[in-house]
Amino acid sequence: MPHSEPRAWETVLNHLEQQLVSGQLAPGQRLPGERILAADLGVGRSSVREALRVMEALGLLSAQTGSGPTAGAMIVSRPTGGMSMLMRMQVAAQSFPVADVVRTRLVLETEVMRALAESDPAPDLAHAEQLLDAMDDAGLAAHEFLVLDARFHIAMADAAGNQVIAAMMTGLRDSIESYVLAGAPLGTWPTTCARLRCEHRGLLEAVRAGDADLARSRIVDHIRGYYAESLGRDHTRPDDPGTEHSPPRV
Repeated sequence: MPHSEPRAWETVLNHLEQQLVSGQLAPGQRLPGERILAADLGVGRSSVREALRVMEALGLLSAQTGSGPTAGAMIVSRPTGGMSMLMRMQVAAQSFPVADVVRTRLVLETEVMRALAESDPAPDLAHAEQLLDAMDDAGLAAHEFLVLDARFHIAMADAAGNQVIAAMMTGLRDSIESYVLAGAPLGTWPTTCARLRCEHRGLLEAVRAGDADLARSRIVDHIRGYYAESLGRDHTRPDDPGTEHSPPRV
C-alpha cells in the first residue's frame, strides 16, 4: 500500500513538534502568527489553525484572541489534561477490558507506593487523608464511598509527583470508578467497606513508615482483593491479574 502524504495540518503539527524537540520552541514561548507559519510552510492559514486546535485540545497550547502582548498562541509550560483526556476518550471508545485496567493499576500504583515510601522529604498526603476522613462517614452510600475511593488513589498518584503516572491515573479514573461501582458487593457492603477503610489507612501507614516493600505489597493485595471479591474472579485463572505473585515494577 503506497505511503500517503501528510495532510497540510499534519505538516504544521510535525514542524512544531520538531521545533519543540530541537529547542527552537520552548514552554512559555509564543508561536509565530498564523500568517507567518502558513507562508513558511507553504500551507493555508486554515491548516495552521487546525494544527493549533489539535495542540490546544492536547493541552499543549494556550490560545488568546485579540491583539496586544497577551494575544496569540503560547506553548504551555506545564501541560495539564492532555494525556488525561486522551486516556478518557480511549477508555470511552474502546471499553478497555476490566482485567487490563486492573493490570495497569497494579503497574502504576505499585510504583506510586514505592515512590511515596522512598520520598525524601516526606510526601504531602494531606489531600489523600482528607479523602479518607470523608470516607469514614457512616452515612455514605456505596457509590459515594467508591467515588471517593477512586479519588483517593489518584490523590496518592499526585502526591508521588510523577506527572505522567498522575495523568494516566486521572485518565483511567472513569474506568476505575465504573468497574468498582459495577462490582460493589452490596450484600456484604458493610464488611467490605470496613475492610477498604482499614486497607487505605494501612497504605498511608506503610508510606509514612518509609517501608516501600510493605507499601507495594499492601497496594497489590488491596487492588487484587477488591477485584476478586467484587467481580468474583478466580485467582487461579491465567487471565486474572491476581495470578501475578509479585508486585510489578516499572
